[in-house]
Amino acid sequence: MKRKQRTEVLINGSSKIASELSQVIKSQYEIEMIQEPKYGLVMVQVRETAQKSLFYLGEVLVTECKVKIGGAMGVGIIKGDEPDRAYDLAVVDAAYGADLSETGTWQAILQSEADRIAAERKAFHQKVLRTKVNFETMDTD
Repeated sequence: MKRKQRTEVLINGSSKIASELSQVIKSQYEIEMIQEPKYGLVMVQVRETAQKSLFYLGEVLVTECKVKIGGAMGVGIIKGDEPDRAYDLAVVDAAYGADLSETGTWQAILQSEADRIAAERKAFHQKVLRTKVNFETMDTD
């Protein structure tokens, strides 16, 4: 699983997963704090569908953290006010960057969470599609 996919699973999935994975690393390795969890604002860029042009919709509050394990740096950024979760994301990212042996067993955990998220999204989309209106059947001649 690539870094982007792994991060999406950890952000969109249960917060317990990131916490449990980082706890394994925290108990066995020394973690150097590069940047304490702090708040920031990120501009949200959106593509307008008609003309395909980009514009900035507004700002979003994020919490970001940076840590180092060995020589590998990890970054955790999450939307909202969640300093603990940003720290956990940074620790997991650094663990993968350092290629620690513990990360080998995480693939199955992350894949099962990704499958659960996909099933949840599919069920939601099916629920939304039930309310979709077919305008062709509404024609009255």
